[in-house]
Amino acid sequence: MASNKKYWKSVEELKDSSIVETLSKNEFVQDISTDAFLGDKETLENSSTSRRDFLKYVGFTTAAASLAACEGPVIKSIPYVVKPDDIIAGVADWYATSMADGYDFANVLVKTREGRPIQIMPNKDANGTTSARVQASILSLYDEKLRLKEPTKAGEAISWTDVDKEIVAKLNTLKEANKPVVLLTGSMASPSTSKIVEEFSVVYPNVKHIIYDAVSESGAADAMLAMYGKRTLPNYHLQNAKTIVSFGADFLGDFHGGFEKAYVNGRKPETGNMSYHVQFESNMSLTGANSDKRIVVKPSEQVFALLNLYNAVTGLNISSKATAVDGDIKKLASELKKAGSKGVVLTGLNDKNAQLIAFAINKAIGSEIMDTVNTLNIRQGNDAEVAQFVADMKAGKIAGLISYNTDPVYTLSNSSDFSEGLKKLELSVALSTENNETVNASNYALPTPHFLESWGDTQFDSVTYGLVQPTIQPLFKTRQVQETLLTWSGNTTPYYDYLKAFATATILGGSSWNTALHNGFYSMGVAETNAVSGNLESVVSISEVGNQLSSSAKKATGFELNLYTKTGLGDGKQANNPWLQEFPDPITRASWDNYLTMSMADARDLGFTNPVKDNGAIDGDYAKLSVNGKEVIVPVLIQPGQAKGSVGLALGFGKTFGLKEEMQVGVNAYPLYKGGNNIQYNVTIDKVEGTHQFACTQVQKTIAGRHDILKVASLKDYNTVAPKDHDNGWNKPAYVSYDHKEVEAKTIDLWDEHNRELGHHFNLSIDLTSCTGCGACVVACHAENNVPVVGKNEVRVGRDMHWLRIDRYYSSQVETREDAKELGLGIADTYKALETEAENPEVTFQPMMCQHCNHAPCETVCPVAATTHSRQGQNHMAYNRCVGTRYCANNCPYRVRRFNWFNYANNNEFDFNMNNEYGKMVLNPDVVVRSRGVMEKCSMCIQMTQATILKAKKEGRPVDTDEFETACSSACTTGALVFGDVNNKEDKVTALAEDKRAYNVLDYLQTKPNVIYQVKVKNTNQA
Repeated sequence: MASNKKYWKSVEELKDSSIVETLSKNEFVQDISTDAFLGDKETLENSSTSRRDFLKYVGFTTAAASLAACEGPVIKSIPYVVKPDDIIAGVADWYATSMADGYDFANVLVKTREGRPIQIMPNKDANGTTSARVQASILSLYDEKLRLKEPTKAGEAISWTDVDKEIVAKLNTLKEANKPVVLLTGSMASPSTSKIVEEFSVVYPNVKHIIYDAVSESGAADAMLAMYGKRTLPNYHLQNAKTIVSFGADFLGDFHGGFEKAYVNGRKPETGNMSYHVQFESNMSLTGANSDKRIVVKPSEQVFALLNLYNAVTGLNISSKATAVDGDIKKLASELKKAGSKGVVLTGLNDKNAQLIAFAINKAIGSEIMDTVNTLNIRQGNDAEVAQFVADMKAGKIAGLISYNTDPVYTLSNSSDFSEGLKKLELSVALSTENNETVNASNYALPTPHFLESWGDTQFDSVTYGLVQPTIQPLFKTRQVQETLLTWSGNTTPYYDYLKAFATATILGGSSWNTALHNGFYSMGVAETNAVSGNLESVVSISEVGNQLSSSAKKATGFELNLYTKTGLGDGKQANNPWLQEFPDPITRASWDNYLTMSMADARDLGFTNPVKDNGAIDGDYAKLSVNGKEVIVPVLIQPGQAKGSVGLALGFGKTFGLKEEMQVGVNAYPLYKGGNNIQYNVTIDKVEGTHQFACTQVQKTIAGRHDILKVASLKDYNTVAPKDHDNGWNKPAYVSYDHKEVEAKTIDLWDEHNRELGHHFNLSIDLTSCTGCGACVVACHAENNVPVVGKNEVRVGRDMHWLRIDRYYSSQVETREDAKELGLGIADTYKALETEAENPEVTFQPMMCQHCNHAPCETVCPVAATTHSRQGQNHMAYNRCVGTRYCANNCPYRVRRFNWFNYANNNEFDFNMNNEYGKMVLNPDVVVRSRGVMEKCSMCIQMTQATILKAKKEGRPVDTDEFETACSSACTTGALVFGDVNNKEDKVTALAEDKRAYNVLDYLQTKPNVIYQVKVKNTNQA
């Protein structure tokens, strides 16, 4: 039961830490004097107040705070001279389009205001989903610092006409001499672009197209080619799975683009059945955190465990080695055989042989979950071809290079070889949206538009054909790569005309182009699935595959490194995006950094620590990491759940070229990414001098011993135990003592009730079972509500401004220290028990925002009535009335209010998107940019709810069922967040509010929130 678990956020909470105790009692950990409050940032950080000044300031405080709060920016507006016919001021337009930047692929809807894209949401009609990166990509459109603005040659501006003349002449010269030219691109997943590339290669037969993905999944594509005859990625219909076994495949993260929607659709406890998910991994991943059973193993042991599972399922005996988890393997083999076609095995090892073994297991059980017919096209990189190309270029065998959408100088592990070969080329052309090291090293730098300025098409899988359309006129002198290749091929057809003709003739089959463009996609139908037709034995001996796979793992010594991508930054393509840099990692809760994740046991043995300062800031020691002759100096972050003997390090950080100084954070891990292998053996780690300062929020908002914030039930209990049973119920209400009797807390109230049945009354339901912690809602809230970025230093001292946070809790079966004493555990045994839990804790994610309490404690303490409650259930903030006393934040038990310490807009100290004219284009005009000295927090997107009401009123109708939305509920891929009007009995949220899983956080306080949580259900006992 949830009440029997100890929940904690940081390993520091497992110790008797006076610092953590202090933080749990102190919301504002850094005192600030009045003179400093009224001064600038530099004054604030260095000021001190003498004791004899105290009385003087006491008389001045209220007036000064009021004065500061009333200061607001005056912005002059210039109206239209002639208003465009297709724009109505104050009314948003939505366009359907697709995103394909080489790493992230999504069918989306784009909100524009007065011709400016300001918000991205999933196109749910196209089964579209969005991640934090897809949500944040709209800010990259306005990146005036990094984006290329005009074509250049050797750093000097050149016209597009001269570009075409010179490059076509050079291409013809190289063709006549039959000198090899390489067109190097990332994965595009664009049928029309592939056809253009083919036609380009016909005109220039000496040109070879090579696809390079910075983060490789070439192993899976190679295995698919070997076993099924086509070089794509398999699809996985996890919504139909009964048993899921994953070996390091972070399929709720970036593995094959992610399967979070399908996964959650197969885990609905109200149906009576949930998939049983077991995760073998070394790093604590998003997928492992959501699993029913997480088994911690080093990467080399994952290899042997995978081979042993194959042996147990098939009865064969291919080469392997015994592991400590073989008992679990035998049980899983039985589960998989019982599940049969509803079972599936996945592996995240980027190794062809490992993928072949996983495919073979799926074939042996007749899995219909793995789909090899309707496959994925989003990772097409070929590691072997890239390696040969770099070797040839270094040897002087390549004469020309045209690169698009790649930055191999930054991402290749042997980038020095690439750079050396680049200097030998007769022609080097880089087509790119942003400036980077490869662009800088090339002779021609040709700017391409952002996907929101482009035409195009996509086909991420075999079923859905997506269309890309511009939502804004090009901001700079850019030209699409398709237009460029057509021009160089001698084809004068504009790309739009080419695309329309291609789609009409090849894809749409008589359907309307305009309809497809309006919808953003065209469904091509589903081919009959036949997932188990591959024949591994016809390709290579299964025993030979096993020998090759196990041979390298058997040679593993020392530490083992697992390279991975963070949910926020991915491959690093958007490293100059402040929304993503400040986005807290779902697992570690750290932002603005990458780091070496290490187990508590290894950290203790090697002398690494993460001391917590009295303001909640976390520090760390530096380590020298040596792999394959490469070394990096990286800070260490102790991570519960990390496999002993292994470490983890995120790719995508350490970029410096072209980035703002604030964004140049972390270390570049790509030099360690030898052969595109995410697992590197024989790693050595040495502690070096220095202390690193992390921007980590995991300790700053403690739960103050309230371990009933979360409620978790097993599927068996969910199905068999009454939820509100006084003794054993898994969703028991809070009880208090009243008149010497124990009664339900909700029956005792100090407040007068109000009639809430008139008009609308908004509730937000959050299903903890469906929430994977991905954080797309966090970035969506940033975009919709103009939430400022404050930078690493401010996050470090607890001044992050996120209106919505995703709390990550670890849980321990050992309860409080008092309970440990009752169990007869001494001090040493208690610490040992708690530390054992830290080796592999259970993880639960909980979105937390303003709870919009009907009996809100913030409202009673505000001396100027700046925070008030509406009949519709929203807790309002009148910014112009707020004087910044912060009483409301101190009285809020949920710690969801944020104080504006500074003006974050038009301030060089915070040189992010609100400090330049391009970045301001992303701001939502329906939401005010808050001034310094006021409180702010989640508004439950009041601008969206009011717009919905006004729209219905204008159209002379009632608001439709489920028409109300917020930014977070719209962005939620899994449907964990559902918003609506509980006074409309047909709205989904109405039934959810009355569901047996529904509960309020800290219900015994009787704040009566309008945010309802659904108890998390885990299939821990395979009910």
